[in-house]
Amino acid sequence: MSNEAVVVSPQARFAELGLSYPPAPKRMGNFASCVQVGELLFTCGQGSHDILGKVGVDIDIDAGYQAAREAMLRSLYLVEEELGTLDRVQRIVKVLGFVNCEAGFDRNPLVLNGGSDLLIEVFGEAGRHARSAIGAIALPHNFAVELELIVQVKPEQ
Repeated sequence: MSNEAVVVSPQARFAELGLSYPPAPKRMGNFASCVQVGELLFTCGQGSHDILGKVGVDIDIDAGYQAAREAMLRSLYLVEEELGTLDRVQRIVKVLGFVNCEAGFDRNPLVLNGGSDLLIEVFGEAGRHARSAIGAIALPHNFAVELELIVQVKPEQ
């Protein structure tokens, strides 16, 4: 019996977790969903289409956490669509997160943990990232959360 740990690919882990992508939203402007510069892939902002409103007013922190998970699933959809597989992700570099909230709301990090936790579930330590958690007085379509990703990409083999 071997003591070596079995490494599960991010794509396989995504399936093992029973995750699925929400329907892809229609792009609403003259921009790209992803742009790759060298080994870095930048995604456009993705929102929580199913969970709307201001966190702390219209919805609670737990619903905001779920909104961040949904927005992260939408972001990962863009990454997989661009790269062909999540297995080409070397690591998640940065998450830029916006939380729709009133002035004075200071629980943005707790809300955005929904997206960050999902990245760790799928990518393990390669999902541990730098993050900014910003409160916004309004987001497009009244999204509760909007996220952007910067991903380091493995070279194609």
